[in-house]
Amino acid sequence: QRQVDELLRKMAQEAGLERSADGYRASARALRTYQKRLLSLIFAELADARRGRHDGITTNDGSVELPSTRAYEFGDSPANLDVPQSILNAVARTGQPRPSSEDLVVHRTRRTPKCATALVLDMSGSMRHGGQYIACKKMALALDGLIRSEYPGDFLQAIEMYTLARLRRPGEIIEMLPKMVSINDPVVRLRADMSDPAITESDLPLHFTNIQRALQLARQVLCAQDTPNRQVFLITDGLPTAHFEGGDLYMLYPPDARTESETMREAMRCKQEGIVINVFLLPSWSQSEEDIRFAHRMAETTGGRVLFAGGEELDRFVVWDYVKMRRTIIG
Repeated sequence: QRQVDELLRKMAQEAGLERSADGYRASARALRTYQKRLLSLIFAELADARRGRHDGITTNDGSVELPSTRAYEFGDSPANLDVPQSILNAVARTGQPRPSSEDLVVHRTRRTPKCATALVLDMSGSMRHGGQYIACKKMALALDGLIRSEYPGDFLQAIEMYTLARLRRPGEIIEMLPKMVSINDPVVRLRADMSDPAITESDLPLHFTNIQRALQLARQVLCAQDTPNRQVFLITDGLPTAHFEGGDLYMLYPPDARTESETMREAMRCKQEGIVINVFLLPSWSQSEEDIRFAHRMAETTGGRVLFAGGEELDRFVVWDYVKMRRTIIG
């Protein structure tokens, strides 16, 4: 037994696992190792990614000087002026080292604007079917790893969505699980007064989907970021079934028009703040045409997009979409 315990200890240490009172937990080093391997796998399967790192496109004004130059234009920063080349241009044209505006050239520059992203992960009861929640967590860890390694100036906030919504740190993503279905009635019409301090999360059925509250949290977090490039990646498999009206929480199944109306109202608030909502719709056994229509209505109303992805391909889908979006912003 002592030999077995010692072997387990060594294996856990090599894998980056930490022993706690509840068993083994993944350390920060283990998560980084996993993210690195996951990203390697993702980009190995994407032909376009074989070009290497994702460099930004050059622009007229930025912070990083490039070897090439261009003609001076009114409004260019004098700090980017290529003085030696400008003088040589003047000498070649007039024989005098006194350049005029037509002789001036400036260094081309590159800027890498910061991007803020809220990643909303559906952990409602339906995400248990087909292991959809596993694909969500893999994708979230891969995206976090991508931003840490390639775009360290960017901001990423994970949000767990169920009957309520909660901000999650990267280290907590691996522990997230879909909520157990506690009500199996074909029709559910529940209301909870959340302004009552006696009512807590443990008193609620947690398997509903509250997109409204998740978007509200995302908006509050993104508006605090000093960048115009704000977006929400909403990963879900269906319609919203819970929403707030003031302090009252409504849980309505089958999905109700009242819930959709409040959800769309919050989505419009995001649009007014310049936040783009991209909906990644996962396939589900209970998914209907109405689920797809709702996703399209939200995207069209807010100027976002709907993307369809199978669970096993979600990590590649989201990571590559982020890379393409990042290039578009830089350009």
